[in-house]
Amino acid sequence: MQVDTPTPSGTSLSRFKLSPSWLFVIAGFAAMYVPTFIDLFNGIWSSDENAHGPIILAVATWLLWDKWNEVKADSLPATSPIWGSFLLLGGFFAYFIGRSQAIDTLEVASIIPVMMGVVLVMLGKQALRKLWFPFFFLIFMIPLPGVFVQIITVPLKTGVSYAAEHILYWFGYPIARTGVILVIGQYQLLVADACAGLHSLFTLEALGLLYMNLVRHKSWFRNLLLAILIIPISFFANVIRVIVLTLITYYFGDEAGQGFLHGFAGMVLFISALMLIIGVDSLLRIGVKKENGKEVPA
Repeated sequence: MQVDTPTPSGTSLSRFKLSPSWLFVIAGFAAMYVPTFIDLFNGIWSSDENAHGPIILAVATWLLWDKWNEVKADSLPATSPIWGSFLLLGGFFAYFIGRSQAIDTLEVASIIPVMMGVVLVMLGKQALRKLWFPFFFLIFMIPLPGVFVQIITVPLKTGVSYAAEHILYWFGYPIARTGVILVIGQYQLLVADACAGLHSLFTLEALGLLYMNLVRHKSWFRNLLLAILIIPISFFANVIRVIVLTLITYYFGDEAGQGFLHGFAGMVLFISALMLIIGVDSLLRIGVKKENGKEVPA
């Protein structure tokens, strides 16, 4: 008697086979959004402010793939064609308006309701519950409206410049500030949108939420507090980046500050933000204790 041996992951290889209906869905999705992604890569995603877009898309795709086997392994309930159809119609309408009127925000945002509608129609509500975070994470890929960015960016840059000036002054550096222009020694530095604007704050918020999703704390108190603290953590990480750029310019000259080391300061931004998130998360353990095998607020 021959016994079938399951694969190491406990899943059957047949689960990876796509039905004709799924092939039709994939072909339709590609026909709609491949031109959109080509325009994004040749347009706003090539700028410093929106360079996080491809990274968000890649991470969300990986999260969907990671959850897909779990979704297909479960016995799925009845599908939800009515709610799924509403989401699909809303997504198609947003795509049509965004594509025809060159509104990137609407065109890219339409991806989320379209994908959610497909899941509801093909798999049902239980599958959508399992895939909620990848769909939510795609929000950070949507280009922000220019007017909204300008309104928020100006006070953010001013606050970051103010904090960087005072920190460096406390350490004895010859620095002064006029608006968002820092003067240190013989050099002047303009704090740009990419260094301390809303886009970088948006990207760091996505990084923090991804970290929370990966560590999967059981305590709602810890998750909520960490999600709130990600905002000031992101702000302080931007302050660290501006300080690093200012010191590089002060010690090595303007060319070093605007050249290769400027990109290095970008890595400093994300590394410092991740370390701050991990550090704050570790400190939150002080306020959380275990009772009856569950983490609750202390």
